[in-house]
Amino acid sequence: MYPPLNDQQEHFPVSGFPNPHPPHPYASYVPTSICPPPAAGKWSTGLCHCCDDPANCVITCFCPCITFGQIAEIVNKGSSSCAGSGAKYGLLLGFTGFACFYSCFYRSKLRGQYDLEEAPCVDCLVHFCSETCALCQEYRELKARGFDMGIGWEANMERQKRGVMMAPMVTASMTR
Repeated sequence: MYPPLNDQQEHFPVSGFPNPHPPHPYASYVPTSICPPPAAGKWSTGLCHCCDDPANCVITCFCPCITFGQIAEIVNKGSSSCAGSGAKYGLLLGFTGFACFYSCFYRSKLRGQYDLEEAPCVDCLVHFCSETCALCQEYRELKARGFDMGIGWEANMERQKRGVMMAPMVTASMTR
């Protein structure tokens, strides 16, 4: 019915004044930094929502010691390294097959730090029955709370400091 608008008409509508809010191709994009944090007491995702982060799901299925090491470093606030915690987990898994009893303590510690509910059942049972799902859920929870799991505790703290220090400067308004 109407001819398509060209670029000039899009920014300068019929009124002749510039459109203060021109259409933007990414208008529906909302940065994750302004999304509200997960609700207190609730996990950000369910136990069986492993495919919400497919890359982590694959890594956890084939080498859970990597995911566990990343979780442990963040939960321990950098007091233990990713490599050290992952190696302990890997040794326990390789020699006993019961690394789940080691990792369930980290789930309890994570729940305590963020006041999360013990769901769907007690921590050791969650890890014993579905170790990879539990590790994936913990990984997603920390990620949802703003941690970049690939860079470790120190780099996350440095990033937070830079974010606070790089607050926008307020400039004086124009006067006559």
